Amino acid sequence: MKLLLDTHALIWSIVAPEQLSAPARAAIINPDHQVAVSAVSFWEISIKSALGKLSLVGTTVEALVDASQQQGFDLLPLDPRMAASFNRLPMDPQHRDPFDRMLVWQALCLGYTLVSRDRKIARTSQDGLRVLW
Repeated sequence: MKLLLDTHALIWSIVAPEQLSAPARAAIINPDHQVAVSAVSFWEISIKSALGKLSLVGTTVEALVDASQQQGFDLLPLDPRMAASFNRLPMDPQHRDPFDRMLVWQALCLGYTLVSRDRKIARTSQDGLRVLW
């Protein structure tokens, strides 16, 4: 299974794995699964940290990148063609967060299951998105 971690799932998998659901934790540590983290998540963490909306206790955004690699997670860049085609993702008036929507788009385009507890994202499953929590 190919998994793409939502931003909160990324943070929790590194600094607070007990916050993950049991199915999410089991899927992430399964050696048969490919686990990826998007550059979009690091961008989101960096911006929210700078704005004071997210406090990273005991770590930094840069350290999360290193920890992701140490965990064996693949680092996904934001591909320009994928970004350019983002407008094809149907707009959900109740969920306009650009970071979440880009993660959804990456998961859809690349065939990943998105690991997220976000109920707004889970509603996107009608567009073919697979969500695990």
